Amino acid sequence: MVIGMEDRYVTHDQARRIYDRIGRWQDARPGTERRALDALVDRDAFERAHAVLELGCGTGRFAERLLADHLPAEARYLGLDVSATMVELARAAVSPWAGRARIELSDGSMRLPAADGSVDRVVCTYVLDLLAPHDIAAFLGEAHRVLRPGGLLAMASLAPGRTPPARFVTALWQRTWDLRPALVGGCRPIALGGLLDRERWTPRSHLAVTDWVLTSEVVIAERR
Repeated sequence: MVIGMEDRYVTHDQARRIYDRIGRWQDARPGTERRALDALVDRDAFERAHAVLELGCGTGRFAERLLADHLPAEARYLGLDVSATMVELARAAVSPWAGRARIELSDGSMRLPAADGSVDRVVCTYVLDLLAPHDIAAFLGEAHRVLRPGGLLAMASLAPGRTPPARFVTALWQRTWDLRPALVGGCRPIALGGLLDRERWTPRSHLAVTDWVLTSEVVIAERR
C-alpha cells in the first residue's frame, strides 16, 4: 500500500540519525556524484567568490576541494549540516583553512545563519532530494535572501534518469520511495530546474549527467 505523501518525507531528526550512522562511509561510495560536482566547479562558479555558504556540507570533501583548488585565497566558507558525525568529519577536512572556513551543526531549520545579501555563493548538493517541498521552498527563499544581487546558487541533485539504464533505476527508486522511503534514505529523484522562480533567478547553467546508472541534475542560477 502506498503511504501518504507527507509521511514519505524524512524528518530532520530522521535525517540526523541516518547520517550520524552512515556518515563515516559516505566517501567510500561509488562515484555516482563525481561528474555532477565536476560540472559545478568546471563552470567557473567559484573562482571569484569571496563568501560561500553550503547547506548540507556532508563530510566536507567538496568544501575541501573548493578551498584547495577553486576559491580565492581570502574567501570565507561556512558549511552547515544536521549530523554531528558529518560536522566532525567536515571540520577535519577543512582544518587546513581554519582561519577562514568553519562548520556548524544545523538544527534542521532552513533559516540560513547569514545576513541579507552577505554571500557570493550558496551551495546545496544532494540535499534537496531529501527534503519536503515546503523545506525546499524555504531554502530557496533563504538562498535568495542571503545572496547579494548577482550571486550564484549552485545545486546538484538526484534526478530522473536520462539513459535507458538510468530510467529503469530511477523508476525502481521512485517506486521504492513511494512504498518505503527509508529504504532509499528518504531521497528521491527531483527536477531541480523546475523549482526556480524565474522572476527571482536567472539560470546560468543547467545540465544532466549520468554516472554509473544514476542521473544527476546540475543547476547554477544567478540571484536577481
